[in-house]
Formats: sequence, C-alpha cells, structure tokens
Amino acid sequence: MITKILIANRGEIAARVIRTAKKLGIATVAVYSDADREAMHVKLADEAVHIGPAPSAESYLVIDRIIDAIKQTGADAVHPGYGFLSENRAFAERLQQEGVIFIGPPVGAIEAMGDKITSKKIAAEAGVSTVPGHMGLIADADEAVKISGEIGYPVMIKASAGGGGKGMRIAWNDAEAREGFQSSKNEAKNSFGDDRIFIEKFVDQPRHIEIQVLGDQHGNVIYLGERECSIQRRNQKVVEEAPSSFLDETTRKAMGEQAVRLARAVGYFSAGTVEFIVDGNRHFYFLEMNTRLQVEHPVTELITGIDLVEEMIRVANGQPLSLKQADVRLNGWAIESRLYAEDPYRGFLPSIGRLSRYRPPVEGHLPDGTIVRNDTGVYEGGEISMYYDPMIAKLCTWAPSRTEAIEAMANALDEFQVDGIGHNLPFLSAVMAHPRFYSGNITTAFIGEEWPDGFHGVEADSDQSRLLTTVATFAQLTDESRKTRISGTLANHPRRLGGEYVATGGKYYWPIAVTYENNSVDISFDDGVSHIVSSDWKPGASHGRFTVNGQTFGIKIAKSSTGWRLRWRGIDMIYQVMTPRVFELSQFMPVKKAADTSKQLLCPMPGVITQVLVKEGDDVEAGQSLATVEAMKMENVLKAERKSVVKSVLVSAGQSLAVDEVIMEFE
Repeated sequence: MITKILIANRGEIAARVIRTAKKLGIATVAVYSDADREAMHVKLADEAVHIGPAPSAESYLVIDRIIDAIKQTGADAVHPGYGFLSENRAFAERLQQEGVIFIGPPVGAIEAMGDKITSKKIAAEAGVSTVPGHMGLIADADEAVKISGEIGYPVMIKASAGGGGKGMRIAWNDAEAREGFQSSKNEAKNSFGDDRIFIEKFVDQPRHIEIQVLGDQHGNVIYLGERECSIQRRNQKVVEEAPSSFLDETTRKAMGEQAVRLARAVGYFSAGTVEFIVDGNRHFYFLEMNTRLQVEHPVTELITGIDLVEEMIRVANGQPLSLKQADVRLNGWAIESRLYAEDPYRGFLPSIGRLSRYRPPVEGHLPDGTIVRNDTGVYEGGEISMYYDPMIAKLCTWAPSRTEAIEAMANALDEFQVDGIGHNLPFLSAVMAHPRFYSGNITTAFIGEEWPDGFHGVEADSDQSRLLTTVATFAQLTDESRKTRISGTLANHPRRLGGEYVATGGKYYWPIAVTYENNSVDISFDDGVSHIVSSDWKPGASHGRFTVNGQTFGIKIAKSSTGWRLRWRGIDMIYQVMTPRVFELSQFMPVKKAADTSKQLLCPMPGVITQVLVKEGDDVEAGQSLATVEAMKMENVLKAERKSVVKSVLVSAGQSLAVDEVIMEFE
C-alpha cells in the first residue's frame, strides 16, 4: 500500500493532491524550483525537496531530479498532477524501473493516447467518431500550407504532444498556416520538449465537451458524465461547467460509451478524459484523450460526490473502483472559473508581480444551499512568476440548478479580492452576466464573437449606475461622518450628514437629495426614484456588503483621489459625490492627455524576447510580424499596426523586458 506520495508538480494541483493524501493519512513530498521556495504547496507538504532553477526545463521537467527527490525521501508513489511530466511516457517507464508506483495510467495508454496522431487512429479503429484531418507529421511550413489547402480552411494546427491550449493555432489562410505552424512548433518544444505538429479540420461553431472516465486494474471502466468547456480564449479553457446544458441523455450516453470503448481499447486505468467537439446537431467527434487528471476535474467531483484523486490512489494501490456505472448520479450543477494572472484590458497578456491582496470568498456549504470551492496554490504576499502557467486559482460553485450555480458564481466573484497584478476577475464576472452564457447558447467562439475588439470592462447601465451611486454616496457620508466624530466640532453640520449633491459615474450624473442617519442613507434621485442603503462597512475596508432596497450586494471599494473606485460584476469605475458647486467647477478641469507612443513598439507583457524579425531601416507593412515575446509558456507575436520604416531596434533575442519597455521605434 502507498505510504508516501511525491507530487511531481507545483501550484494549485500540488496543493489539491496533498489535501486528499492527508485525508487518507498518506505522507506527502513536494518538489520546488528556485522560484517556488515559498510556494503554498511547499508549506503544505510533509517534506519538500529543491530540484533546480526556476525554468521548468531545468527543474520540473528533469526526470533525473524528480527521481533523486524520490530516493532522498523514500516516497513509494508519485502523483504527476497535470502538465509537466504527467503524460510523459519516459517518466512513467522510469518510475516503473525504479519500483515506484505511478498514480496514473499504464505506460502503453500514455504512449498511445499522448500522441494525438496515434490516438486518432486507435479511436477510429475502436469505432469512435473522429475529426477529418492529416494524421501524418508535418515537416515544415511549406508542407503545412499545402496540407491546410487540401483539408480546406479553417484548420487547427496542433502539437502532437500538446495539451492545455499550448502549441495550438487556428489558421484561416495560407499566411496564418505558415505563421501558426512555426509558433505552434516553438511552443510545443518549450512546453513539452516535443515539436511534432499535425493538422486537422477546424469545426466551425463547435462546442467543446469532454467525458470523464475512470478505470481500475481489474478491467472496470466507467464514465462520470460530461463537462462543457466551450468558453475558451486562445484554445485555453476559461470557464467550465458540469453537466452540459446542450446534451440530451441519448447523446450523453453515446459519448460516454464511446469514451469507455476507447479507454478499454488501450487497457486504460486511473482517471482520464476523452475530449469531443460537438456541432449544433449534437454530432460529436473525438479530439484527444488526456491521460491524466484535468484542470477542471472539481466540477465533476461536485456533481458526483466522487474524489477523483482518492480514486486514482485506490487504483494505483491495485484496489477496484469504489462504484459501478449504475451507481453514478449527476446531482445539480457546478461551474468553474479559472482566475488567471493576465490583464484583460491589455489583450489578456500575462501579468506578474506580488499579490498585495488575495482574499478568496468563504468556502464550503453556504446558508443558501450552494457550495463554494476554491483550489489555489497562492496566498496573500506571494509572487506570481513569469516562468509558469498564469493560473492563480480555480473558483467553483455548486447549486441545484444551472441558474442558481451561475448566480452563486457571480456572487463569489464579487467577494474575491485580488490586487497587485493584472487578473481576469472582471472578465469572469462579465461572462457570468452575459445573456448568451446565461442561456447556454455558447460555442468555442463565444469570447471572440462577444468581445471581438478585446475586453474593455463592463459599462454600467442606468440601474447599475444608480446602485453604485447609492453605494458611493453611503461611503462618502460614512467617511465624512467619521471625520466629524474625530474632530468633535462638526457633528451636526447639515452638509456633512446630508443635503443636495451631484453624483457622477461613467456617462451618468445624478442630482440627488440625501439623508444620512445610523449607518443608513436614503437617496432620492431627481426623477423620483429613491434608494435606501445600509451597511456595516467602515472606511478603509476594501470590500463591503451593502443592502440596497432590501437586496444585499458584495462590492469591492477603495477611496481614490477623485472619489470612490467601485468594482462589481465586471464594472470598474470611479464614482464621485460632490456638492452642486463643486460639480459646477469640476466641468472646467482640463483632461490629461495620454503620451504619444504611436511610433514605438512597446513590450505588452513581462517576458523574454525570443526573436527580432526586422532591423533598422526595414520597411514594414501593416500586420507584419516584428518580434516574438515568450511569457508563461506562451509565445506572442507582435505585429506592425501600420505601414512604416524601422528607425531603431533597442532589444535583442534573449533579453528580458518589463511591461511597456520600448522594443523598437519607427520613423
């Protein structure tokens, strides 16, 4: 029986495996790089071993260093998490040679399913529906263009050993096929040490739905329902849910049975996921099989009540599954939002730095009957590194219905406080509030279709603006009331405790009449609408719960130089509350002009320059590639916005840059 597990991973998944191991009374070992010395998973484990420098290619991906850590600690089993070495056949084989239990599938299944080309051939032979494409490896960009034309655009260029959205590009023409081939190849090599590429038809208007399978070493294989993963950006999942609102019982059963058939074909055991693409008519096609635990596994756990990590450990111990297919019941609805260290206002580019504030919502069973779960590997004061995946946390909610689960998620996101880095919390809130997502009418093109020009925040409508105006007014008068109590001289000053004001926020401004008494504010708008707000919020608190007309809202709040910064449901705006005279004078304040950077190429994220594609004096056309920057395992191509001439190039390949450092200048 397993007595000590080494987790060959980092971050939230390492912390998650440690929690289940502790529940089972099994000792744990963490491994860490230079960048992760103070990481959460290191603090949670019973033991921790340093395995090398920050770059994963010199630490987490080095098999010999993991083996050394096993020998140092006497661990008798390894859980690989996901990413890194989790689907590396050579790693699983080495563990087998060393007599160490691999908490995952057999080597043969990893080899067969880990290679997307081989897996599609096996799937077809097993009677699983597959996507049309070229199953041979692609030698170079010219061949990629030729094959793409034969298949017919659009096509998906994919790394054979890929996963997690890495090494994937959609191409709609020859130019994009050529560029996408090289970028996919580079990303695949950096992320997986394997740069093999293949091409398949891209199914337009698709839904990404996957089946969770679970098998043991006694020949038992079951499926645990499906997860909808269609909310994606750059082929990276952002929001997942279980079950899917799109599937009917007939399709669910057919997909589940095909997934089990494929697992049996390769002698699969442990947890695994069979991914399908589903069109509008519920026709489904096999994409790939992930021979590991998936990032989004918590939503399956929430609707089935099954601890997948515990089942993986049981299977690795040689025990049979604790349930049969007939025992699987899907109960309620679960949603997962991936909180990433990436700035949605800058094209979702990676962000690094220190978490000056990290305060997740309360977890567990809430009084309203919902459940909140937050899987994370960070803490307040910790640092987000440029070397690894930008995920901060996976926030999950469960409720009896999809509508209730969405509302629970919206409320949890309102409670989640993160400062110090760019992050996608506002965007996640915007997704939850979007009518199309709410209806379930989604595809993998959802984000691109609904935010074609990028995400620029949510603009408050009239009702939302009134609500936030009410909160800002409460904050203003509460702050001023506290000041009068401190001085002891203005306690009964009528202007301090109420009167006539003008409140502004975004495109709205409201003349209001205010009465303030006993931590409650009564506001009358000039058109006759009135709001009453109360709260126990105190000045200086970064979050408050405000009850407006009987309904309670969690809102992030901070005093700014000009008013109150309020963040709620994707809205991030400054609200001001002024006397009529101050408002009148404010109209004469000059607007500060932004600096002109139109003749410069700025680094959009902290990262490493991997290529500089032009030189001083070159003529460049609009859309031409100028340089590539790698950050958090993703390669980003920087392109010219307009036709110009390169005046100077200020960087070289291999150089590390901060956000907004100048890469080159134009005439």
